[in-house]
Amino acid sequence: MKRSEFLKRLSAWSGAAAVTPSAWLAACGGDTGAGTGPSDDGSGPDGSPLQLPPTLRPDGLSLTAREGTVSLGPGQTSRAWMYDDLLPGPTLRGRTGDGVRMTLVNGLQEQTVVHWHGVDAPEHADGHPRLAVGPGATLAYDFTLENRAGTYWYHPHPHERTAIQTYRGMAGFFLVDDADSDALDLPAGSREVPLVLQDKRLDGSGEIVYAPSGPDIMTGFLGDVPFVNGTPFPYLPVDRTLYRFRLLNGSNARIFDLALTTGLSFVLIGNDGGFLERPETLQSILLGPGERVDVLVDFTGAPAGDTVVLQSRAFSLAGPPSSQGVAMDLMRFVISSAPAAPRALPEALPALPASPPTEGVPQQTFSFTSGMGRHRINGSAFQMDRVDARIPLGEPQVWRFLNSSPVPHPVHLHSAQFRVRSRIGGRGRLYPWEGGLKDTVLLMPFESVEVVVHFVRHRGLYLMHCHNLEHEDDGMMLNFEVT
Repeated sequence: MKRSEFLKRLSAWSGAAAVTPSAWLAACGGDTGAGTGPSDDGSGPDGSPLQLPPTLRPDGLSLTAREGTVSLGPGQTSRAWMYDDLLPGPTLRGRTGDGVRMTLVNGLQEQTVVHWHGVDAPEHADGHPRLAVGPGATLAYDFTLENRAGTYWYHPHPHERTAIQTYRGMAGFFLVDDADSDALDLPAGSREVPLVLQDKRLDGSGEIVYAPSGPDIMTGFLGDVPFVNGTPFPYLPVDRTLYRFRLLNGSNARIFDLALTTGLSFVLIGNDGGFLERPETLQSILLGPGERVDVLVDFTGAPAGDTVVLQSRAFSLAGPPSSQGVAMDLMRFVISSAPAAPRALPEALPALPASPPTEGVPQQTFSFTSGMGRHRINGSAFQMDRVDARIPLGEPQVWRFLNSSPVPHPVHLHSAQFRVRSRIGGRGRLYPWEGGLKDTVLLMPFESVEVVVHFVRHRGLYLMHCHNLEHEDDGMMLNFEVT
């Protein structure tokens, strides 16, 4: 929905004055900086300031999954399922080589398990649904963080219940640093902001609802209210300087075509698997569910008091009728009146790991099909005990993903990052945010994408699936074994 419609709805929910950004961010452990926000008399931006969850080291922690109540704006609350009563969950931050020692405590009334999305975890710690634990049980995770610096995340992965648990709020960032990222001297502290983008449906009383119909199972569950970091259409006061934003599409099914108003650009520096080969200035970025980008935005030249809106632009999509592709205003950046503080952009980024040779390597094809309300890979629905592919450890392979259906399929692999090599049909090209290393690639209708996979660390049973979560829960998932 448009901003004016949302604010009218927000006003209808509650006539109370907005809380100030300083009070909200202080409660969340954040630094408000010198931004412009509501004054003591209630003037200033409408709505709620951006929520910033606390940042914790993933060592010796417990994550408790349970139902609770969250604020959606002034005077408005909703029930949600959360980690540690936070929406989103706490941001975990570690360094390459660190030990990850976490305990999941299941306070829900159903099974759950945590998957560390994009993190190269051993089989016992990856979050396969066969490892889910029941109500009142715990599950220990203990492994070494082997990924390069990048933006990763975590969310539940129980069999046929991933969609509802993630939609109701169970997700959080997992950020990784290393010596290469330290050397870049990128914006940090209050000027490094993780943003999880989602869409939700609200009922007449303002409660978050999840009740997918038959058409919702076909297209994926799409909401009409934009949420960023668990808050509907929030705002963030920003100084007139350079910021780093870690953007995650944490929605169940919605694709975001991201852009900024007032002519500002994104400087893309990273994606799913960490830094890219070089910075690239872009006016828009198309982000499918599960995908991430690491971008810089320079507010130095923005007029004091101005508002910059992060939008999802309208785009066309052939297929069954749905709201996929509608324009949405996601959040606002309110420009400080403080003097500008120019800061240089990075001229170079850390080198990518060497790409494996692909001449003469084995090839496999995986066909993603949707029809009659059913979603399948190679014609079969997921079975917990069936192994659909076996790959020798250390052997590069070329995998071809085919989408013969009229709906998008973001394809995600567990256990390792891959390189996207080509796209045929549909858009017929690769995009800057698909360079480097990826764990999720967006297949638009009737597209074919080739990727180079190379499992080099862990043997075991892992998953490939569509990250449209309704499709995943309906069976668009398979087991592969690294031998």
